[in-house]
Amino acid sequence: MLGLYICSKHTSKVAVSAKILFRSSFSTLPTDEVTSEKAERFNKIVDVYSPKVVSNITLSPGEKVILCRCWLSSKFPLCDGSHGKHNKATGDNLGPVVVTVSQQPKAQDN
Repeated sequence: MLGLYICSKHTSKVAVSAKILFRSSFSTLPTDEVTSEKAERFNKIVDVYSPKVVSNITLSPGEKVILCRCWLSSKFPLCDGSHGKHNKATGDNLGPVVVTVSQQPKAQDN
């Protein structure tokens, strides 16, 4: 699950919290109802011993960040393009999440 929480008051900073939550314990993975076997683990690289993988990122207006969705990036949670090799090998269509914080509008003179 990917949740982006954007908070902006009267400041120039915009906080973007990218929370990427996945199960990371073999014992808690759901079972496949058809075969009664445990589902295959998806995240095999990033903080595999943590109960959850959570990353917090703060951006200023006008900044952007490119976030990994394939769990293969060596710069996780940032994308390093690793999904391209995976897509070529498997025919998949994975790609990153691009988060852009727009510039705050300038105050108008009355």
